[in-house]
Amino acid sequence: MKSRPVGIPQSDNFEIVSAALPDMKAGEFLVRNDFLSVDPAMRTWTNAAANYADPVGIGEVMRSFAAGEVIASRHPGYSEGERVMGLLGWQEYAITDGQPIRRKVLEPDLPLSLSLGVMGINGVTAYFALTEVGQPRPGDTVVVSTAAGAVGSAVGQIAKIAGCRTVGIAGGAPKVKSCLEDFGYDAAIDYKSSDFPNALAAAFGHGVDVYYDNTAA
Repeated sequence: MKSRPVGIPQSDNFEIVSAALPDMKAGEFLVRNDFLSVDPAMRTWTNAAANYADPVGIGEVMRSFAAGEVIASRHPGYSEGERVMGLLGWQEYAITDGQPIRRKVLEPDLPLSLSLGVMGINGVTAYFALTEVGQPRPGDTVVVSTAAGAVGSAVGQIAKIAGCRTVGIAGGAPKVKSCLEDFGYDAAIDYKSSDFPNALAAAFGHGVDVYYDNTAA
């Protein structure tokens, strides 16, 4: 990270730097990152003030989730050829002792990129918050805010699998269309529409059983 953003981070707040890899120590391994994530939480990580995590320092590698392959190892728990996902940062190669790794990716039939999406933190958030906290039952009406987002789109599909009626709330006609056509919501409402109150009343005529509230940084 080159500088602190004012408002939304821009490309000139970052720079690409080439550097020699340090020597790998005992208990460490080298990962070639094939996919890097861009997540809402990263917005707060670029701030000067700490939130739930310390800010990324100027001149440091941008903190992010990444997925890649172990290409060299001096760690007994990781072998060459294994695929991993964790907080490895925006960098092509990462040397780690394993602490930032969230899991080994053990699904050879699925694209590695999914470990940063529906098979990663987004999917885990959607699944456990809905099923463990919301506990929807077949026939329930499940309402999802930010329904076209990475988490919300998964919530709607999981709720449908559970036999629920799903209503998505999103901003703008393209996102409403995506909720209906791509993610299978039974109904979708544009909160930017002037008819929003009437649309809410029509969609929730029989009440709401579960409301899944998404927030973004």
